[in-house]
Amino acid sequence: MRKVLVLEDESSIRSFIVINLRRAGYDAIEAETGEEALEKLREHPDTAVALLDIMLPGIDGFEVCRRIRATNSRIGIIMLTARSQEMDKVTGLMTGADDYVTKPFSPAELTARVDALFRRSGGEEPAAAGEIRQPPFLLNTQNRTLEKNGQRVKLTQVEYSIMKVFMEHPGKALSREEILDKVWGRDYFGELKIVDVNIRRLRLKIEDNVQNPTYITTVWGFGYKWGL
Repeated sequence: MRKVLVLEDESSIRSFIVINLRRAGYDAIEAETGEEALEKLREHPDTAVALLDIMLPGIDGFEVCRRIRATNSRIGIIMLTARSQEMDKVTGLMTGADDYVTKPFSPAELTARVDALFRRSGGEEPAAAGEIRQPPFLLNTQNRTLEKNGQRVKLTQVEYSIMKVFMEHPGKALSREEILDKVWGRDYFGELKIVDVNIRRLRLKIEDNVQNPTYITTVWGFGYKWGL
């Protein structure tokens, strides 16, 4: 069963989300507080995607996201927020989220986002055997892992997918739109800035000097290039 955790303290909104996820074929697991959400994830370790509201009593959605990412790089995380400030979106992504949805949202938009992350988490994507080796990096496409100088780099599934796109196209300038299509899918409803924030997060993990990146370089006004 395709399990999705729904962390939302407003019961009417939570019920709306749960009903639509179940209609789309997901097993929705409900939580009202951050503490309850973390407990539900311990009870259901095979959960593929988590929807996390930001504004919560007790620990907020950002902190829940951080705690999940401390032990689980594979699960897909979508932040839910009623606020449209750019800083909330960026903060959510930098704490480890893969995507964000601003309330109010349509059922079609929400399920499309969950579908895309479920695919990225490996739920429906068959693993291709083989490796992509570009020193100092080794990408294992069967285990969906990355090593740098023989040391494992802990990536989310979206970060892994971005690395795979780059390493499959060395030296090619890739537009933000092209990266969005390849990683999030052509049916993705979101904004291009999600590409920039995820690449900023990825650079923190793989670059020797984040202020002067040498592996993922920016092509100004266009996109990015794998610079090896």
